[in-house]
Amino acid sequence: MSTLFSHFFQKINQISPLEANFTEVLDTIALKPKTLYFYGKMPQNVVKNGKSTRPKTVAIVGSRHNTRYGEEVAYKLAYELGRRGVVVVSGLAYGIDSIGHRGCLDAGGTTVAVLGTPIDKIYPKNHTKLAAEIIEKGGAVMSEYPPSAGIGAKASARIGMQNQSSTQELPLAPGEYYDKTTALRTFAPQATFLHRNRLISGLADIVVVVEAAERSGSLNTATHALAQGKEVYAVPGNITNPYSQGCNKLIRAGAFPYTEPADLLRELFPEEFITKRRKMPHLFGDNDIETKILQAIASGLRSGDDIMAATTLPPEVFNQAITMLEIKTRVRALGMNNWGLN
Repeated sequence: MSTLFSHFFQKINQISPLEANFTEVLDTIALKPKTLYFYGKMPQNVVKNGKSTRPKTVAIVGSRHNTRYGEEVAYKLAYELGRRGVVVVSGLAYGIDSIGHRGCLDAGGTTVAVLGTPIDKIYPKNHTKLAAEIIEKGGAVMSEYPPSAGIGAKASARIGMQNQSSTQELPLAPGEYYDKTTALRTFAPQATFLHRNRLISGLADIVVVVEAAERSGSLNTATHALAQGKEVYAVPGNITNPYSQGCNKLIRAGAFPYTEPADLLRELFPEEFITKRRKMPHLFGDNDIETKILQAIASGLRSGDDIMAATTLPPEVFNQAITMLEIKTRVRALGMNNWGLN
């Protein structure tokens, strides 16, 4: 590790997920971590109107081999989220991950990096400076893997023995193994990085996949998010671009298409948009039925079923009216019979 930034990595904190407001959500996920190790400090609760709540959190993930388009989309999203006080979570990797961290930092926001390596092994090494800046500006770099120093000693003759000493180093973590040549504890990144993705999605309220190939690890994060009941957004891309195939596939499977930061801000801060929309004259349609639908969507409803329930419109009337509103560009389809205002 570079001596220039080593002072940011001198103190390793160790907690269980339930010991911090920000990480207690991880206690509900499958394969929940028993211990978390981190540098810096966990994001603090937000106090508003006398009420303390966990900060809104968005995971931004995507290809390590991003295009200029992906860079612009990820940076703008992360910047706007950071500006609004939303915590951005990602994996510190090359490409979209690091762009997400950078955009949030440039906006003066707080970001959290989740490693797939032991906490004292910043990966990739070229992002040590970025990790130090995340810590310096109030964020955290975390891992579920303990520091390798002191537990990476040779296992020597103990490997494979059943009568092991009680002083033996910690049990092997997922993706960790003893190297047969050196007898040292070693990590297999392809396993540990996929394993850590459940933590990235677990910490987030919403997961956004910016660019992803058809077999991208980002799709693994999206799968974890869906299993955890989180909403997944994907950035539509050129159908000839291999790094957009994964995102387009997610949208086809029901993920929300991401088009602008407001897509997420409406979801994260609905009360602000409801207040604004109630003051907007365009919430009136060409007839009473359209007006009911527009105002129902403005109130925060998205599902067609919820809109019909609120407006007491029969399905055939609702379907005809929502189609006309879409043709008039008053509403836009979000997929899976969900609707938003234009």
